Amino acid sequence: MTNSTTRINDRKSYVISIATIGVLFFIFGFVTWLNGTLIPFLKISCELSNLQAYFVTFAFYISYLVMAPPSSLVLKKVGFKMGMAIGLLLMAVGSLVFIPAAMTRTFGLFLTGLFIQGGGLALLQTASNPYITIIGPRESAARRIAIMGICNKVAGTISPIILGALLLTGANELMDQVNLVSGMEKEVMLNNLANRVIMPYIVMAVVLTLLAFMIRYAHLPDIDVDKENEDPIVGHTAKDAWYKYPHLIMGFMAIFFYVGVEVIAGDTIILYGKSLGISLDQSRYFTSITLISMVIGYIVGIITIPRYIKQDKALAVSAVLAIVFASCALFTHGFTSVLFIGFLGFANAMMWPSIWPLAIADLGKFTKTGSALLVMGIAGGAVIPLIYGSLVDVIGNQQSYWILLPFYCFILYYALKGHKVR
Repeated sequence: MTNSTTRINDRKSYVISIATIGVLFFIFGFVTWLNGTLIPFLKISCELSNLQAYFVTFAFYISYLVMAPPSSLVLKKVGFKMGMAIGLLLMAVGSLVFIPAAMTRTFGLFLTGLFIQGGGLALLQTASNPYITIIGPRESAARRIAIMGICNKVAGTISPIILGALLLTGANELMDQVNLVSGMEKEVMLNNLANRVIMPYIVMAVVLTLLAFMIRYAHLPDIDVDKENEDPIVGHTAKDAWYKYPHLIMGFMAIFFYVGVEVIAGDTIILYGKSLGISLDQSRYFTSITLISMVIGYIVGIITIPRYIKQDKALAVSAVLAIVFASCALFTHGFTSVLFIGFLGFANAMMWPSIWPLAIADLGKFTKTGSALLVMGIAGGAVIPLIYGSLVDVIGNQQSYWILLPFYCFILYYALKGHKVR
């Protein structure tokens, strides 16, 4: 995939680059996994149905589909490092939109802020994922991405606990009070609840802006994949890449399905617990179960890949485990069923790190374009949870988890055969 001129060979530069990208993945996780808390919070404060509440994930993840192609153009123009800084600034702007959204309790403005944040993350993901993939040997790419995944999910474990404490403390009592009042008194109570979100997002905007300047002036070498040797089977246009590399197209589909099921495992578990009669004061921590499971999965991946197991085999094992855990969640009850949804985090952990290098293998000068296509696949986090949310209103929370199984089966196919197709 890369020649020796595109990898960072200086040990100090390599470590600095890994650490810097690790900080970015921490930010990805912190912002992304706030959605699991925002869904029940906005469901209460904006008085939403289940389907409406899951538009939180739709607005956030659909931006990846919209923004990934322009992200590729931006990266070609300004390079990886400047692209990352611009992405952070976009996220800061999205955070500031939460202020008028909360003050007016307007769900559409909340969705706008989430869309802008997702757009910034799309640019960051388009830059950072191929960067971390190609700065070292391809065979250990999944291991490096797993290290980034730990940074991502540790942040994701922390963020819902922090935001949950700020937004959902006393939510059950508040809901009981809201149901007993009406008119202006009810409006005042819901407005006060919505205003809880203002200060956390102001702090987030400040931190993201500072990080943007840090990245801009950090010692982070740019990698130019456009100058790499072109694979002889590829023509001279990007259009040829789609014909010659079907493994990339199926990789996009695998990413689309994977992100959808990952978001379901993390962002639906709080409302699932609530549907089983578990109070919000307890269920607000359930997203952290999923993310702690993912961190454990990443650690296992770092230890075993590529020394004991190859990337494609790790993906196959992960898919089989996911099918088993999802089935157990469907056929058990109460907190046990919740735990199996949380355990999906362990099965999901090595999917992204394994799919990504398999999908962009041998792309050469089309690496940035292929990366943008894969980032567009993150839109699965917009579409699939929305399907889940619509099913919840019809057949209930638990039975709606049936939609997980066909997606995991496709990922299993990609691990066994799909990634080899040329």
